[in-house]
Amino acid sequence: MVDGWYVAARSRAVAAGRRRRSAEASTAWPELAPPVGLASGPLGAVQAADREIARQTARRARAVAAFATDRPASADRAQGEPGAMSAERWAARPEVLRGVSEWAAHELTVALSISTQAAEALLTRSITLVQRLPGTLAALEAGALHPGHLWSMLERVAPITDDRVRAEVEAEILRWAAGRVVTPAQLNAKVRREVARRDVRSAARDLTRAMARRGVHLRPDVVDGMASVTVVATMPEAQALYRALSGCAEALAEDETDTRTRGQKMVDCLLDLVLRPGETDVPPVQVLLTVVASLATLAGGDEPGEVDGQLVPAEMVRHLLASLAGMHPAPERPAPEHPAPEHPAPDASTAAPRQAADARTDPEPPGQLCWQAAEQAELEAWWAETERRLLSGELVDPDPDGWGDLVEDLAGLDDLEHPQALGGDAPVGTTGRTDPVAPPDARVPDRWWSDADDAVEAAGLALFRAGGELTRARRLVRAAIRADAADEAAWRGGPPGRVSEAEDALSALREASDEQREWLADLLSATAGGGLVERPRIALTDALSGSLLALTDLPGLRRAGTCGRRACRRHPSSCSHDLSERPTLGPPGPSAGYRPGRELDRWVRARDRRCRFPGCRRRVPRGGELDHHRPYPDGPTSAANLAGYCTGHHRGKHQALGWRHDLSADGTLTVTTPSGLVATSAPPPY
Repeated sequence: MVDGWYVAARSRAVAAGRRRRSAEASTAWPELAPPVGLASGPLGAVQAADREIARQTARRARAVAAFATDRPASADRAQGEPGAMSAERWAARPEVLRGVSEWAAHELTVALSISTQAAEALLTRSITLVQRLPGTLAALEAGALHPGHLWSMLERVAPITDDRVRAEVEAEILRWAAGRVVTPAQLNAKVRREVARRDVRSAARDLTRAMARRGVHLRPDVVDGMASVTVVATMPEAQALYRALSGCAEALAEDETDTRTRGQKMVDCLLDLVLRPGETDVPPVQVLLTVVASLATLAGGDEPGEVDGQLVPAEMVRHLLASLAGMHPAPERPAPEHPAPEHPAPDASTAAPRQAADARTDPEPPGQLCWQAAEQAELEAWWAETERRLLSGELVDPDPDGWGDLVEDLAGLDDLEHPQALGGDAPVGTTGRTDPVAPPDARVPDRWWSDADDAVEAAGLALFRAGGELTRARRLVRAAIRADAADEAAWRGGPPGRVSEAEDALSALREASDEQREWLADLLSATAGGGLVERPRIALTDALSGSLLALTDLPGLRRAGTCGRRACRRHPSSCSHDLSERPTLGPPGPSAGYRPGRELDRWVRARDRRCRFPGCRRRVPRGGELDHHRPYPDGPTSAANLAGYCTGHHRGKHQALGWRHDLSADGTLTVTTPSGLVATSAPPPY
């Protein structure tokens, strides 16, 4: 079951609108500088060395890319020539290496004493940084990033095919990281969210391919007698499974003689539950997950959500919440209706080509687009022209020079002594059949010319077929591109697209369809029971900063928006009652004792979500670790005086000597180290 989930009533379209209004500056980099100054003593020397490593890493990348430019692939043997790289290996090379000689990696192997695989990886990284991620390379040179930050940029940002989108994502990441302590894990989380927001269709295709890999896999371990069972599942499924096994392990009775680790207990519980269901005393557990989804996401937009802090696509969030609440999935956009093309009746001259084309073309989906008729007509015309040329004796040869060289080579074999050189198996001095030995002055036997003619004819037929397949492939690619564009236009013109482009939550609600609004209201009205332990909460956030303002539900909204009288519906044209005494929306009030009350505890955890120590991404443990900035009872148990920590950093706050933690009223945490370095951490925005 789910402990609680929050609906962030802020659409990502706010940020998207700001990007549209400042499109000229959306790819501008910030001032690139290290996030903190240099400490004194040995720690400062460590910092200086680390920044020099980053600078030299950037310098090496530029030098390797320049070296690759001096080793063009045009100097290698072309595809198809004897000794050239195989087609399979050439196709498997990264795109950035297509223009680089395959022997460049061998030079790096000798120069740097590394393997060929490592040399190709170095070439790929360096060229990618120089050509596709110039801002990241500049940040590396300036010490704003270090080499550990590169992998998420290379793996997730560099593959974006749209140059403008890639530049916007890179600039947004650099602006976000400027002036703050950012670990590689934090940078990766930000990169994933930005890529999911701006490259939605590519992310959807990647998710579709990834879903096909769901399964359970067995792999032997390096130690004899051990093995690994890997479960590949969606993020919600994996989180629920892991939390369930953790709960089972923690619920086992305490036994001083039990020396098993927590992980070992989880394995034993899994075996008991799977192999001996109903025969063990493993108690049932509730799975505690926190799901965060914006109102626009629930209304059909493409803003990704979170499951326990992990990024989850919007479609998966909607289906997960619907299943937990015992509801049908959210209404999706209907498939666009397109008139089916009208094909003219084929005449006798094109009937055969039409049949051949139909046999080679995949069945068209229902509701074809009108432009497919033009594509079909183009294909029919090509087949008709090809048939005419074939019947008239014309053969379209894409490489006439090559065949001319072959004919000249064959014609020059007047003194052929070894016919086996052409691939035959006849002994020397025979005609290749059962004829008697030819006279001494005999030229090349007729059989060899016959075989050569057959080979040329077969090659011509192969070229003819290859031309047809290439034309079909081009047609299907054009059809896919147009279908993708038409689908994108239909989506943007429908309610989900308008919801995603809305400037705020109220605009998103207005753009949603009546069916989507009804579904959202039913979901927010879901009470405890079934898959939900608590009623869904609505997170009201600042539209610009994304900071949490209030955490409420539908009854709370109704109480705040009406005067409380049973007959009043608070319609602007009729209600003029005084609402000054009604409860307002905002952080819960202080709790009387040391431990925060239920509402305050929920609000602080929703605001922080992870450990507030700069750079830490550990979850705040449930049931504890909400720390008073000013110790109780000198400081109140209030939202402005509480911050969430993981267990290790909570202990360090109270036990580590020379550290200072300052918490401001808006939740910003400032940490000062014994060396005098200062780092800040703000609550993560929604």
